[in-house]
Amino acid sequence: MAKRLAAADKEVLVEVVRFTQKNGLKGSDGGWKDFLSRNDKKFGDSVSDPRKRSRDVLLAFLQTFSKDFQKYFGKLVKRQKERSAVQQYMNDFPDKVSPEQKLVQMTAEHPEYRKNYCFPSYQEGWKVLRIGEVSSLVSSSAMLAIDCEMVLCDDGMEAVVRVCVVDNNLEVKLDILVNPSKAITDYRTHITGVSKKDLEGVTSSLVDVQKSLKRILSKGKILIGQSLYRDLCALKIDYSQVIDTAYIFKYANLPTTASASLNSLCKSVLGYSVREEGEPHNCLKDAEAAMNLVLAKLKHGFNDPIEVAASSVTESDALKLLAHRIPMHLPCQELCKVFSGNPSIDDKIDSRIRGEFYSTCISFNEIDEVEKAFEALDGQMTKDSGGRLQKYVLMKRDNGDVVSFYVRKMVYGCQPNQFEFPKKRPQPTEDAEPKKEQADGDQQKKKRKSRKHVN
Repeated sequence: MAKRLAAADKEVLVEVVRFTQKNGLKGSDGGWKDFLSRNDKKFGDSVSDPRKRSRDVLLAFLQTFSKDFQKYFGKLVKRQKERSAVQQYMNDFPDKVSPEQKLVQMTAEHPEYRKNYCFPSYQEGWKVLRIGEVSSLVSSSAMLAIDCEMVLCDDGMEAVVRVCVVDNNLEVKLDILVNPSKAITDYRTHITGVSKKDLEGVTSSLVDVQKSLKRILSKGKILIGQSLYRDLCALKIDYSQVIDTAYIFKYANLPTTASASLNSLCKSVLGYSVREEGEPHNCLKDAEAAMNLVLAKLKHGFNDPIEVAASSVTESDALKLLAHRIPMHLPCQELCKVFSGNPSIDDKIDSRIRGEFYSTCISFNEIDEVEKAFEALDGQMTKDSGGRLQKYVLMKRDNGDVVSFYVRKMVYGCQPNQFEFPKKRPQPTEDAEPKKEQADGDQQKKKRKSRKHVN
């Protein structure tokens, strides 16, 4: 594994170093910035972007970790090489790439993917699953959709208590209750639908579920889920052949980095709700809904931005404007000059850096203020990559320099009285009447009477 790390390309080493940064990992010389401060007498940690450092410096830092960590880094190198090989194959042989695999790629290209799918799989209990041979992988169309329900345990952590998996035909491949093997403080029955009584006599463990998933995901099958990284994190499974249904649609009335709830997506894309107001989550229905969303995407495209239910939008987002592609040399507080009203910027919370530019949010006290500030802003109206209206703004600084950036609303088409505050669980339940015209798979749903089923 040490040899694999030593032979890795710079681009791969950059990703491994970023992994250590995200997870706060430290070698014998501390973390990445600590290492630079101690070993680079000229620049110190002033140039901390791994991309701007030489391959030798990146490798030297990674070699300060223990042998066990270097072994794990070797696995990351192998994973990165597999991803690069898949991308290269897709570029060289686009006609051989399945539509399903293109959705895997779309998920991986989402701006939130790198942050959310960077798992701490070096920790005890995690399983890293292989994705198989590249040539067979990119043409694969076999898919499985998963959903999990979690309870809160006395150690403050969540634990899986139910796991459901369905295939392309909505046939149940796994439906199992899981014993967390530690004290549960909150069953969240009103959300999970699982009670203390349901777990009486249950002996299946998380390890049993991991073994089952490893078996049914063999040969690079694609795993589908809504905000799937949450399920994978709870299951302690690191797997990269994934389609996240929250990432494969563009939203006309949500921030770029936001995602709609499963219920909102189903109402907008499929025309029906997964559950009624106040009804607990049904693990099996949610897995089926995720599969139906992907099947609808494959069949109908949905390439244009869609509008989702207003209750998917938080009130705080409605009180902001997004400024992006701002040159790094422009202090964010200077942006306030170009907006009417009483804007404010919390750069510690809202700023995101991408290369030579950054983005930040300008906050207001009232929604009307946001509307007026955007309308009064002097700039050329354009559209962003998601089809949302934005303005191209030129700003003259006090020193005479002219800088440019873009500004758009965080939310479109929402009124103040439409907001509903989300509950604790990331996917809130919306108020809507289920429609009669369900997807073809709905007739199959009604035929299932068994709660526990394992193929």
